[in-house]
Amino acid sequence: MNIAVYGATGHTGRLATAELRARGAEVILAGRDEGKLKAMADELGGARVRQAALDDPAALRKLAAEADVLIHCAGPFTHTGRPVAQAAADGGCHYVDHALEQHHTAWMYAEMDARAQSAGITMVTAMSFYGGLGDLLAGAVAAGMSEVDRVTVAYAVSDWMLTTGAKGTAELLFADTRRITYTDGAFHVGDVEPRNAVYPFPPPLGPRSMIAPLPSSDVVTIPRHVTARRVEAQLTADTFSDERAFTNEHVDAATRAGSHFTVAVQVVTADGNRAGQASGRDLWKESAVASVEAAVRLADGRGPDRPGVYGPAQAFAAAPFLRDLERLGLLTLTLPEPPAPS
Repeated sequence: MNIAVYGATGHTGRLATAELRARGAEVILAGRDEGKLKAMADELGGARVRQAALDDPAALRKLAAEADVLIHCAGPFTHTGRPVAQAAADGGCHYVDHALEQHHTAWMYAEMDARAQSAGITMVTAMSFYGGLGDLLAGAVAAGMSEVDRVTVAYAVSDWMLTTGAKGTAELLFADTRRITYTDGAFHVGDVEPRNAVYPFPPPLGPRSMIAPLPSSDVVTIPRHVTARRVEAQLTADTFSDERAFTNEHVDAATRAGSHFTVAVQVVTADGNRAGQASGRDLWKESAVASVEAAVRLADGRGPDRPGVYGPAQAFAAAPFLRDLERLGLLTLTLPEPPAPS
């Protein structure tokens, strides 16, 4: 497998690279800073390096033409998403990104699906912790359910230290006045007044005060595989009240790995509800390894039957994918029993 990691010298890129090499993949270190890429290659004892600036489409296409799969780790995707995704389609390689930005994900569906089909490739967007894990959980919990009234994804995160890229992404998200929401069975775009909510996490967390709605990509992806009237994501209010989140962007990798998370999903119908959750430590590693799992499946031909653009739970069977992440020690799952065959 030849798998390119764009943004390889960043925190998530390094985690993805380490996981790929542990699995015996040939990794191409790619990004904008050739000096940092070469230094990383030396640290690893040798690796292919490809410098490709975002404003150099020829270099990006050349990179994509070399790879079986390209994992895009360099956010904010509001700025970096389009040129790298377009290059993947032009170069004919599968693509996985870590975007949690709603508008990038919506753009991928609207603008890149036809191009991906024409190129015969699969593009998986929003394979991140925020957005991606919620999407997979919603797919697993809602499997076999119909006439869903509401899907709520609740993120409880503590001790989260943002990287420079993640800090930039967070600032863009919370300043966005054109948020995408999904209510009454349809997408809406516009200013949304945040509100306080309470989500009933099971013990030991218990009910928590939440920021709602969270402008994450799962609100864009979930309605494409779960028929629901309303989809909303929420985040624990105290996640950003910890000033370290925004001030410790240069901490070492071991400190950054100290985050703890629980992601819960509740699916409500007229007849009742079903719920599931995933808990773990180090959301950065969960995100990186999930993207590697996706990339390896695509390289092995274990992706969707039809080329195009997909969210995580559209591209892969959600419950088995999550169980694989659990087997790797990334999280602990609580999922409802699958519905009995009719």
